Amino acid sequence: MAISSAKRRHQVNERAGMSLLGGIRPPIAALSALLVVLSGLTALGLGSTALGPSDTESLPEAVRISQQHFAEDGAIALRASLDESITDLDRTASLFNAGDPVSADTVLDKLGSVYQKWRGSAVVEITSGTLLAARGENVSLLAVDLDKLSDEDGLAPRLIRLENGETRLLNFALLSWEGRPQQLLITSNSLKVPGVSLGKFRAIAVVDAGGTVLSSDGPQTSEEDDSDLPDGEAGQTGKQLRAFAERSAGMAEQNPLTTREPGSGGYPGVSGSMTDSGLLAGEHPVAGYATLASPEAGGSTDATGLGLTVVTLVTVPENNSRTDNPMFGVWSAGALLVIGALAVALLLGVVQRPLLRLVTESRRLTRGDLGRPVAVPRFGEARRLGDVLEQLRLQLLGAPASHSGTATGTNSGAGTGTYGDGSGIRRRRGRRVGTRAMLAGGGILLLVWSVPMMLVLNRAGDTLVVPDQLVSDQRDRTDTVTDRVRRALNEGYADLLSVATLIGDETGAGDMTTVLERTMTEHPRYSSLYVLSADGTVLAQAGDSPADPGAKRPGNEPIAVLGDGSKEPRITGYAELPGRDGALVVGEFRIDFLNSLLKRPGLGQVRIVDAERRVLGSNTGYRAFENLPSARLESLVEATNQKAGLSTRPSGVLFRDGEGVQIAAAAPFAGGGAAKALGWTVVSWQPASALAIPEYSAQNRTVLAGLLGVTAAAACLGWLHIVVARPLRALARQAETLADGDRRTVLYPRHHDEVGAIARSLELLRQQLQEQRRRDSTPQTLAERT
Repeated sequence: MAISSAKRRHQVNERAGMSLLGGIRPPIAALSALLVVLSGLTALGLGSTALGPSDTESLPEAVRISQQHFAEDGAIALRASLDESITDLDRTASLFNAGDPVSADTVLDKLGSVYQKWRGSAVVEITSGTLLAARGENVSLLAVDLDKLSDEDGLAPRLIRLENGETRLLNFALLSWEGRPQQLLITSNSLKVPGVSLGKFRAIAVVDAGGTVLSSDGPQTSEEDDSDLPDGEAGQTGKQLRAFAERSAGMAEQNPLTTREPGSGGYPGVSGSMTDSGLLAGEHPVAGYATLASPEAGGSTDATGLGLTVVTLVTVPENNSRTDNPMFGVWSAGALLVIGALAVALLLGVVQRPLLRLVTESRRLTRGDLGRPVAVPRFGEARRLGDVLEQLRLQLLGAPASHSGTATGTNSGAGTGTYGDGSGIRRRRGRRVGTRAMLAGGGILLLVWSVPMMLVLNRAGDTLVVPDQLVSDQRDRTDTVTDRVRRALNEGYADLLSVATLIGDETGAGDMTTVLERTMTEHPRYSSLYVLSADGTVLAQAGDSPADPGAKRPGNEPIAVLGDGSKEPRITGYAELPGRDGALVVGEFRIDFLNSLLKRPGLGQVRIVDAERRVLGSNTGYRAFENLPSARLESLVEATNQKAGLSTRPSGVLFRDGEGVQIAAAAPFAGGGAAKALGWTVVSWQPASALAIPEYSAQNRTVLAGLLGVTAAAACLGWLHIVVARPLRALARQAETLADGDRRTVLYPRHHDEVGAIARSLELLRQQLQEQRRRDSTPQTLAERT
């Protein structure tokens, strides 16, 4: 009864078929499909340039991205400048309002002595509209409606157009003293992007929401400036700049969250690059654009509410040089198909086919067809199982149990055929190559293609072409960052002067603290602000406690670097209080504030170094006062500073040596202000492999193809090892034990697949052998009883 029920279960399993996800067929089929797909991707990804370079390939993607970053730098500089001007005007008016009334001329004189950022300024009495005082260029008072100043947006900055076509930004602040009519403080400024290094061939423009150019700078930005150019080129740069400005107006209306991949970060506003399919004297015009955006994503400032966009334009020579083999992708795909076919044929011939043959043979034996010998495979566990099936066939026909030579021999008897007997037919010893070795052979075949793709082939070597525009952009953007740092320190020092001037010699300690706290709130660049008497006593303070309040001022420099050898440099500014016998307003700059100015995408690693080439700030992790990481960078900084006396232009260089291809640039502090005396230099560098250069893009795609090949091989062969090789090896050991005479151990199938089918057949054969031995032993027992 047990045998018949087991047969019925076996027949049900046979009719149910093999598992869709288990067995030997799905992994091999998946490997075949993956190799075909990978060969197609390789042919398309590495052989897409087989027909020659297109317009986009003659203009590397790295150049387009660089122009986008350039426009973002300009937008950041303009937004920071406008917001700084608005904040400084409001804070100055608040400080005047907190003190005793002064004349309009005094207000403008003090304002001009501290800040030199406005083109014109004026004070108007609101009630009568009388102009009380004016400085600089004439401020267009007709554009100001004094009756609407009480509205919510009455004091908001506004843009006006002058009669000569230029655009000015007007900022407003109220001057209010008890017993005097209210006065309106007005300043006028241009929309020129401050501190952006344009080089010799770049143009930049500020565009409004309608696409109108409000201001422009750079060579050849108007037709009048191009009178000395050949016919056909006159005014071409200005025309292209205006055309790109009109195109940028529509792009600026997009939602910043939809212009990039979610979570990718980057510039918080809308930015991008544009190009024209046409060529001018063999050069591509490339433009970058960026809207004015708040430093925090989703925020807004007075400047961002103006709806301005910065557009940059540069012409890049067409790149017709080719260093790659256009047929490399086709050859690689063909090689993968050949090698993959060999690997799949190996798995089919020495793993899948023998296993399926064993399934057929085992089922034949369970049905009682014992007349034909078992077709034994030649290799591995399949050979061992074939030997076992043949021995079991012979045992069902009456032969004694076999002896593998591995039994203990403790239960040996004279020809009884029990487990451990030394009698019976010995199993033949064959080749020891197993299924795992076959899988390893298939993996080695696939690695023959994948490893060279990852490590050897299609490398970007000494023939790598790095566009000169990228070196120029690295230099100019580093110079722009340098100017941002210098301006930030100068603005900080100007704030200290403003505070010192407005405190004067009559303000008490309580009022000093109020002024300092208000300045700390409006300007987050300071970690600590305090008033220091001539004997080193702190009279008032705001923010963190002074790091070393008793320390004397080093020399008469307005800004100094302290804390040599400490964990963090202390950048400290000093402004003398008038009429207080050497008392000082001291501001300690946050080093995180300076480091945040260096964090610009596309520049690589950026460092601020002092005159002794020691690192003071960085956009990544660093140790204060350490040296630059390589001697060639120190040489670049030294050479740039030596040229600084003759020219303020920064230096850019392309390094090609044992350390790889690297773009580097250095820019010393140039221009006026309190920060110039520091002698600092900003140096930046990045490997060329980080840029979207065609040669590196092809190399990265080649490495990716190799990695995909390794992944496909590891996944599918690992799948085979788990579902076939390991269960087959364990089943072979159990089957040999069964052939040696063990009739008690039940063989359970682990999975519903080919190996499981063989295990079920072996279990049925075990039950048949057990029933056969029971029948053989029954007559002998009855004879003994009689």
